[in-house]
Amino acid sequence: MSKSKPKTATADDRPHVVEANKGETETDTMARVMTGPFLRHGILANGVSDKMVGKLPGEPRFDDYAKVLKSKAEAVASGNLSLASDLLTAQALTLDALFTELARRATLNMGDYINASEIYARMALKAQANSRATIEALLKLHQPREQTVKHVHVNEGAQAVVADNFHHHTGVGQNGNSSKQCHATGSAGERPALSGPDPLRKGMPIPGRKGKEPVSDARRDESGAA
Repeated sequence: MSKSKPKTATADDRPHVVEANKGETETDTMARVMTGPFLRHGILANGVSDKMVGKLPGEPRFDDYAKVLKSKAEAVASGNLSLASDLLTAQALTLDALFTELARRATLNMGDYINASEIYARMALKAQANSRATIEALLKLHQPREQTVKHVHVNEGAQAVVADNFHHHTGVGQNGNSSKQCHATGSAGERPALSGPDPLRKGMPIPGRKGKEPVSDARRDESGAA
């Protein structure tokens, strides 16, 4: 009597593990997980993988992809920009490959099928423009900007002090928070004291309009009086 071989566990036999937060019901947990980005994109990555290459060794499932996506997101949140750099580089190269292929097809149709050639040429130029924009984003990612903001502080005694604050920016399109204080130019350091009130506290003359000189009462001309 032959013995049957033990069944090898497949991906479908493995349980799906979803961690619930304290106080959550099963409905709350599933709603939270499905509205989050990782499980949904894990499902998408699983479907794309099956369409592109078929079954992979080990047969990873959508929750396996979700775990990898979450770990990559946590690395980016901690300041590791290698994923963003790799993605931008790969996208720029792919877009450039699309440009060359579309430009080749535009050339093949040139002369005989002018409409098809024009369509391919337009698509090629779009791919070229997007490749260039992707490269520009990649360069900004690796070229942090430095911004100097000068703050003017007026201390007691009317002594003006200019302080420099340096802001380093490493993200794409990120700007430092603008200060509500006025910006000054020139080298940092102490400046001459600003003019202040009279230390002897003498009264300052206030210009004003003087009143007219008093005029004596008008007298009647009596030369022609009777």
